[in-house]
Amino acid sequence: MNKLIITVVCLFTFICHGQDAKSNIELVLNNWHKAAAEAEFDTYFDLMTKDGVFIGTDATENWQNQAFKDFSKPYFDAGKAWNFKPLERNIYVNEAGDFAWFDELLDTQMKICRGSGVLKKINGDWKIAHYVLSIAVPNEHVDALVLLKKEKDSLLTQQLKAKN
Repeated sequence: MNKLIITVVCLFTFICHGQDAKSNIELVLNNWHKAAAEAEFDTYFDLMTKDGVFIGTDATENWQNQAFKDFSKPYFDAGKAWNFKPLERNIYVNEAGDFAWFDELLDTQMKICRGSGVLKKINGDWKIAHYVLSIAVPNEHVDALVLLKKEKDSLLTQQLKAKN
């Protein structure tokens, strides 16, 4: 009987801990998006790791933290960063409770986009370590989009192949 009680308590603790982590992560992500919408530069970047990465919608946008700060600063200073509102979000936490990944659908000025990323728990706080933003394209419009991107993507593909 004691083993059963201990097992139930441990399971309950694990489930509650996982839900607590998800709630904290939800809050971090919401605050991060809110900081961008309200052009709060310091708050926005304080919610990221020091080596955080932001991957934008353009194939050339692979921003390491300082480069992303440099790129973003004029937008924040002008009071016009970006305004992403979550429509749906899935959060997953590892068993140790110190690493999480997520995906989300967002209402943005580009219409529906998908964000996905990784968070790490650092000194008890969840921080965004990696974020990827992509424009969601309905399957029936992919062919038209490919035609629109074809020329620029061909040039970029040649440049990238030349580097390797």
